[in-house]
Amino acid sequence: MTTENGTKPPVRQLRLIVEVEDYEAAVTFYRDVLGLTEQAAFEGDGDARVTILEAGRATLELSNPAQVRMIDKVEADGRPSAKIRVAFEVDDSATATTELVAAGATLLAEPRETPWKSVNSRLSAPAGLQVTLFQGLEQNPGP
Repeated sequence: MTTENGTKPPVRQLRLIVEVEDYEAAVTFYRDVLGLTEQAAFEGDGDARVTILEAGRATLELSNPAQVRMIDKVEADGRPSAKIRVAFEVDDSATATTELVAAGATLLAEPRETPWKSVNSRLSAPAGLQVTLFQGLEQNPGP
């Protein structure tokens, strides 16, 4: 992959590292229920374990406080989001939301259509992560 001017991009991958107390439950939730593909898994001394899950294309979304408040208003009836929230694009946000709640997530906001042409829901998920599920209704959904 090269940039418009023909040079290689300086960053090749975005990896979010999350320390989890209940490792098995988190792996089951994100890999087996949400459906992230296991890229690699390693074990080390002292019961050290890590599983790297493929989550498709990664982006880093930087939002100022006014934008975050607007997203919170639209997506979660004004309920404030966590400082860091993980968003996953899925094919069917309503079905995925139901499956993740059944697997132990807490529903914070039901799926709803947003002004940026996506259907979003918000969950409190294992590993202390606040998660947004979004289903694009058009090619490139926004926030």
